[in-house]
Amino acid sequence: MSTTRPCSPGDRGPESSGASGASEEDAPTAGVPTGAATPAVSAGADGTQDTGGRRMRRLRLEGESGVVPLARDFTRQALYAWGWMPAATADQRAAAEDVLLVVSELVTNACLHAEGPEELVLACDDKVIRLEVSDRGTGQPAPRTPHRAGRPGGHGMFIVQRLCLDWGVVRSPGRPGKTVWAELSAPL
Repeated sequence: MSTTRPCSPGDRGPESSGASGASEEDAPTAGVPTGAATPAVSAGADGTQDTGGRRMRRLRLEGESGVVPLARDFTRQALYAWGWMPAATADQRAAAEDVLLVVSELVTNACLHAEGPEELVLACDDKVIRLEVSDRGTGQPAPRTPHRAGRPGGHGMFIVQRLCLDWGVVRSPGRPGKTVWAELSAPL
């Protein structure tokens, strides 16, 4: 697991337009208020963008309240739209629950340690789902050895590290903050 590599092995990395790997077509459309909790993709009716087998959804979180449940609900809707849910097998159900847990952990960490999340980006192909949470924080997330199993706190990035294929941090030059990304296997 990596916290220094900006992209996972085989990933082309972020596009020149920003840390999320989104193209100019993914930019929020005019008339969408800043901080609106709606998908900012001008694609299909369900907010999904399909680019050569890769589906993508975006959610602006900046200025919103209740961002963790908002992000989980948004992710759950994407998983339904992409056929991850309802799950036919226990393994598929576990894969979807892992995605929801990692989204919760990344968004919670942005709330606790980075002045709140700005945006959640979900990108999925047949093999991997990539989760990205952008924030304005300057810190570097890292797993801590949990204090004691029964004690609350300090487990978030440890959970992310254990559940994900890989994860890391991307910083955009000339822009405050970072994007924390994580990738999980698609269900079989």
